[in-house]
Amino acid sequence: MRRPAAATAVVIAGAFVLAGCGSDGKAELSVESPYIPQPVSDTMAAGFLTVVNKGGAKDELTSVTSAVAGSVTLHETVGSSMEEVTSLAVPAHGQLVFKSGGNHLMFEKLKRKPVQGETVDVELHFAESGPLKVEIPVESAVYSPKTGH
Repeated sequence: MRRPAAATAVVIAGAFVLAGCGSDGKAELSVESPYIPQPVSDTMAAGFLTVVNKGGAKDELTSVTSAVAGSVTLHETVGSSMEEVTSLAVPAHGQLVFKSGGNHLMFEKLKRKPVQGETVDVELHFAESGPLKVEIPVESAVYSPKTGH
C-alpha cells in the first residue's frame, strides 16, 4: 500500500512543478501608468508607459500602432541622444519603462492633435505575445506622474 501512495505523491509533486513551469515559461504582459502629455506640436507627440512582465520568459516590444498617428516609433535614449529602434526588450519578471528623458514612444504624422482629457487607443505588438490594446489618457503638457516615469 505504501508504494502507490508514494508514487501518487511523486506524481502530484511533479504536476505542481510542471504547472509552475507552465505559467513561468511565457511572458505575462500588462501595461501600467500610460500617458501622453498634450502635444505642443501639430505633427508629433510623445507617449509614456510601463510594460510589466510577470512571466518567466522575456519578450520584445516590436511595434506600436494607433489611428491617431501615421506612425508610432520606439525611441531609446542613451546619454543625451535619442535614437529610433526596431524593438525593446521586456525582461522576464521585469519591466520596460518609457519615461520623460528616457525610452519613449513618438507619435508621428498626427492625424489630429490629442487634447487633455481625451484617450488615445494604441496597440502594442510583441515578438512572442499577442497584442495589447491600451487606452492612453492625454494629460496636461506639464504633467508629472507620481510613479516617477
